[in-house]
Amino acid sequence: MDAVRVALLREVLTGTEWPGAARRFAGVLRSSVVPQGGGLLLVGTEEYEPWHMAAHLVDEAAWSGLPELAPTLVRHRARPGDPPHLGVCLGRLERVRRGETLLVVAPERPEDALLERVHDARRAGATVLALDGGDAETRGLAHETLSVAADGSVVDFDMVQHLVSAAAGENSLPGSRGSRRFRDRLSRLVDQLTAPPPARW
Repeated sequence: MDAVRVALLREVLTGTEWPGAARRFAGVLRSSVVPQGGGLLLVGTEEYEPWHMAAHLVDEAAWSGLPELAPTLVRHRARPGDPPHLGVCLGRLERVRRGETLLVVAPERPEDALLERVHDARRAGATVLALDGGDAETRGLAHETLSVAADGSVVDFDMVQHLVSAAAGENSLPGSRGSRRFRDRLSRLVDQLTAPPPARW
């Protein structure tokens, strides 16, 4: 989803908790990987591999100039012949070290074996974040969570992934006028153009 569509999605969701919640979660994600120089591991469940989130974070890493946001996708069924970026299996979670960040993306409750690995990663010193469907055990393991209930609410799991990945790549602190990227200027322009008109005085 490009910057214009994300801006329109945010506009549609104005008045709900989601734009702010996604920005807060993305801020935690960004602050846990950028100072460390990377180390973002992304894992889903056996039924749900977060390809979409991985692709968006890679794009945001490139567009924002923050390569630390590019995750390593940890897969349940990686095969020896897979390309290197798709060949990282769950065994990687056993080698997690302090300073790395593990982002669990799970619309439904993860399997017990995965939860055990997440617990071990946290004990090893990793920062654990969860974008989940509201599972209490997952939330209990994570340092920070953003839960998306599958109750037919205004947003779905896919939309929230778009909001989080876009917010992670945003330049939140205004820089000097000359250093702002074209994408940031375009996003700001779209936000201004789609904002409601000022109240009459």
